[in-house]
Amino acid sequence: MARIVMKFGGTSMAGIERIRHVASLVKREAEAGNQVAVVVSAMAGETDRLVQLCREAASLYDPREYDVVVASGEQVTSGLLAITLQGMGLNARSYMGWQLPIRTSGHGAALIEGVDAAVLQRVFDAGGIAVIPGFQGVTEAGDVTTLGRGGSDTSAVAIAAAMKADRCDIYTDVDGVYTTDPRIVPRARKLPIITYEEMLELASVGAKVLQTRSVGLAMRENMPLRVLSSFDDRPGTMVVADEALEEFDMERQLITGIAYDKNEAMVTLTGLPDKPGTVAGIFIPLADAGINVDMIVQSVPQASAKSDLTFTVPAASLPQTRAVLEKVRETMGFDGFVADTNVVKVSAVGVGMRSNAGIAAQMFEALAARNINILAITTSEIKVSVLIAEEYTELAVRVLHSTYGLDAETGA
Repeated sequence: MARIVMKFGGTSMAGIERIRHVASLVKREAEAGNQVAVVVSAMAGETDRLVQLCREAASLYDPREYDVVVASGEQVTSGLLAITLQGMGLNARSYMGWQLPIRTSGHGAALIEGVDAAVLQRVFDAGGIAVIPGFQGVTEAGDVTTLGRGGSDTSAVAIAAAMKADRCDIYTDVDGVYTTDPRIVPRARKLPIITYEEMLELASVGAKVLQTRSVGLAMRENMPLRVLSSFDDRPGTMVVADEALEEFDMERQLITGIAYDKNEAMVTLTGLPDKPGTVAGIFIPLADAGINVDMIVQSVPQASAKSDLTFTVPAASLPQTRAVLEKVRETMGFDGFVADTNVVKVSAVGVGMRSNAGIAAQMFEALAARNINILAITTSEIKVSVLIAEEYTELAVRVLHSTYGLDAETGA
């Protein structure tokens, strides 16, 4: 008997027929003798609808009331799934985030501080199934909170860790993690296994399969994840620690996958004075405003005593970035602010980079051969990312996928 968490995304819960299918998957696990907790997202598109209603009600809405509104989507699907499971003769009941409780702090993108598993233990002792709305928690003061977009994945991992589950199954609209986007590269391969670090890097640079926070939490808690399709009954992808790879008799590629992210804006500040404190004077106000900066390139001044500074921010943060920097423009003394949203970040990820030189050089050479200009570069121990013009996205992904030997012999 295993203790598992099953998490279902919005497309899996989009209507009663799909909820019935989800219920059949839950029933199969329960009848196999497993102890099951289910975490559900709102129906596909429902959270977007609720967010839009908040914006229409007031442009500057109260974050507390925003959470009250958008948390309702998951409440609906958890109740509907519990009703459906009961109709199948199963002992199922829904439990809201405040009923466990899932303790959080903050609003809009709350952080999980802890999960009380006592209620879940009583459910399991009685042979029951707990259905829990993802994405929501409760503050110490008793206010409902939400965990940010994609937060149901994080809810599932936190609950799995609290109840000491054997694994956490993430059911979505894809049947696993692929070497790249199969819509761009039909010969992309599904990975049977991937490490937490690789999945974390892929999620952070554009792969949409798992939320970054959920992978980071799983890695800290050493909670095995399995990515599965709720529509096709096929083996998925296991996300595990590096040590667990030794249990799998398989040949590892140096590069695990190619990801891309179009949610990037490139900002260039021209005519910056070349003196100590200039860069800090730019990035401290951005950090104070909660704006994440990624790639950074600074030119070295030659004839003049001024330089240019280029960096990337999320495209959605560009208006705020402009506003913040305009406030310090006179103080910092830069000449111009130039923004470009027609860029994409393309990344190669793999633990093989740790022990193999030349991975980045292969990338640069392959892109140069296709006349693709690199605007910025950033690296980590297991990742190389480049910023290029958006028009070259598909070409770059296909070229790099082939360069690193990731193409399947037959279509995926």
